[in-house]
Amino acid sequence: MARVLPLLIYLGLVIYALSDAMQRPEKDPYGVSKWLWAAIIVLLPYVGAIGWILLSRTRPDSGPQRRSEPVAPDDDPEYLAWLREQSRRKRQSGEGR
Repeated sequence: MARVLPLLIYLGLVIYALSDAMQRPEKDPYGVSKWLWAAIIVLLPYVGAIGWILLSRTRPDSGPQRRSEPVAPDDDPEYLAWLREQSRRKRQSGEGR
């Protein structure tokens, strides 16, 4: 068991680091391409995987950028104003009864 434990720890670190690196939304996370990160993680035992994990936890992630426009219609102030106006017109014309 003592011989297998370091291998299991290494495999766990590599699998976690590779999946984390490949799922990043950026094309070049932290200035290095994803495939180069994969090579570093696999070819440098422990150092590559631990380096990725530490780097990804200590440096801020750019992550997906927030869009300035509304995502859904009920988030759009213009659409909500239009709905209120339609409701007001129905009430005034007597259709809302």
